[in-house]
Amino acid sequence: MSGLVAVPDRAMDFELPASLEASVPAEERGGGRDDVRLLVSRIGTGVTSHHHFRQLPQLLTAGDVLVVNNSGTLPAAVDAASGLAVHFSTEQDDGGWVVELRAGDERYAGGSVGDVVELPAGARLTLRARYSPDRLWLAEVDGYDVHAYLAEHGRPIRYGYVRRPRPLAAYQTVFATRPGSAEMPSAARPFTHELVTRLVSEGVLITPVTLHTGVASPEADEKPYPEWFDVPESTARVVTQARSAGNRVVAVGTTVVRALESVTDAYGRITARSGWTELVVTPDRGVRAVDGLLTGLHEPRASHLLMLQAIAGPHVLRRAYAEALDRRYLWHEFGDVNLLLP
Repeated sequence: MSGLVAVPDRAMDFELPASLEASVPAEERGGGRDDVRLLVSRIGTGVTSHHHFRQLPQLLTAGDVLVVNNSGTLPAAVDAASGLAVHFSTEQDDGGWVVELRAGDERYAGGSVGDVVELPAGARLTLRARYSPDRLWLAEVDGYDVHAYLAEHGRPIRYGYVRRPRPLAAYQTVFATRPGSAEMPSAARPFTHELVTRLVSEGVLITPVTLHTGVASPEADEKPYPEWFDVPESTARVVTQARSAGNRVVAVGTTVVRALESVTDAYGRITARSGWTELVVTPDRGVRAVDGLLTGLHEPRASHLLMLQAIAGPHVLRRAYAEALDRRYLWHEFGDVNLLLP
């Protein structure tokens, strides 16, 4: 799966000022992780309201279900001897990896099949085949367990809007129990253990799925590539029961939507399953498993905006993003969040 994805609504092809790119985590801006802003957009009416994230329990009701991604972030970037950086994206069933080569803060479109990239401690990365026309490779690291190697020699993936390196802990959510994501499932970053306790005590159910995220494509606006996911029986049951009872199912992050929609049939029936998904959620397809979405603010022309339009509709999304820009909300993994809620 490769190629560009055009966002149907040209109004979402907006200009994102550099001043609205969150360069430091919320806890370094003087508060805690939950000290970010929360823009609530009401599906159907387009009415918006503005909150702090710690007010989330007041916006949900007993019986609502939050589905979270428990994938943990890997230290997936390794600096090569050549001056390039290798971003390890997605582990394959045969032990190989999808990787991206970066030159500074730009993707590196060079390289040829059979090239060897020298890594620290004598590791050698061999490019086996193109995975996408000018960005991703299928590659192997000879003689190493890649997870163990990354734990010793890797660092979190960081893009130019983040001013300086942070430890891996800054890129983990409170739900992370299954390492495997190249980049943090960042919609859940503002959650704290205290906030989770408050939500549960007020009758909100929290249940997990796993989807290991690959590397982003900030320059390419590509479709999401195949990713590995797991929807356990317990989560399928909780979501099914909530929908039967008329309660709301809110996905925490676009990764959760992709996982749940991958196991939901045309009649809305959910089946527990794990494996690979190539699903791209678009307005034409719509959504069948979720009623709402808690998500970060996405870059202009990002393919994620198609999913948001499928959930909220173009009118609601246009209004939400206009408000976010006007009120100077912050973008990216350390930024503010948007709750699309029925």
